[in-house]
This record gives sequence, C-alpha cells and structure tokens, in this order.
Amino acid sequence: MKIILMGIQGSGKSTQGNLLSETLKLPYLSTGHIFRGMAKEKTKWGRYVKETINAGILIPDRKVVSITEEYLSKTEYDKGYILDGFPRTLYQAKKFSQKIDKVFYLKVSDKEALWRLSYRNDVLREDETLKALRKRIELFHKFAEPVFTYYRRKRLLAEIDGEQSIKVVNKDIMEHLK
Repeated sequence: MKIILMGIQGSGKSTQGNLLSETLKLPYLSTGHIFRGMAKEKTKWGRYVKETINAGILIPDRKVVSITEEYLSKTEYDKGYILDGFPRTLYQAKKFSQKIDKVFYLKVSDKEALWRLSYRNDVLREDETLKALRKRIELFHKFAEPVFTYYRRKRLLAEIDGEQSIKVVNKDIMEHLK
C-alpha cells in the first residue's frame, strides 16, 4: 500500500505517519527529513538546500521529484510506504511515477499549526523561525489546493480533521483504509 500524508507543517503528518508505519508495517518517509539531512552536508547543494528551507521557500519541483523517486527506488519501499511532505505542487503530483493508493489531507487551521509548532518539545529547528513558518504556510495554501483537486478527481483524497486527538485522527485514517 502506498499512502501520502499532506497538511501544513504542524498538522500531525509525522505523528500519524509513524503510527501508520507501526500499524501497517510500512516504512515512513518524510521529504522534510531528507532535505534537512541534505542541508547538513558541507557541499554547494547542501548550502543551497539549507538557505532555501531556512527561508521557508520550496526546493525546485524537478529536484524534489527526482530525489523522492530516487529514495523510493530503494528495496525497502517495494511493498509500499507512507510518504509525508510530497507532493507539494501540482507539477510534482503529475510527474510522480508511483501509483498511489490513498492520499490523506490532515486539515488544521494556521493558528492551530503555529500553536503546535511553538509548543512541541520546547525546541525549534533552525528552519522553524516564525517568518519561515508563516512563509511555508502561505506557500502550502497557494500550491496545495490544485494538488487536492488533482487527487480528488482521481478519487484518492480523504480529508481528515487534524484538530481532533491523535487517537481519533488515526482511527479516521484507518477507517478510510478499510
């Protein structure tokens, strides 16, 4: 089974992705983790990625698609996966070559997402300045709706109220997978 989790930063994608990974015995892959790892590399590309994500800007579509496809070509993803943070644009959704079984949109308000990010673990990552978070949320709204429409037309999208408890959100997701 191949599942995509979508939502603004702070919507609970990582929490739900890890729960689903454990329940469904599928690997969980976050493109955010991939790019934060690349940002630590002492290379020209690593510096570019770091500056881009710290500013809250999106990595170019072609690069994101090729890097994601490269990761998913590893044997550990042959039987399926839970993918978080991809696709972020209609271009990425259309160019993605994998057949997806279900897409979940964890819907939370901007205010709720910012509150969650401000209070999780009392530690903000370098790319989580208020300015960068607001920019990322703005870009999410700008680019995500066409992606939702794309997956809605393919009858793959399920919208989940992400402001419910973790347990209820997970239950709602599992209901859609039956």
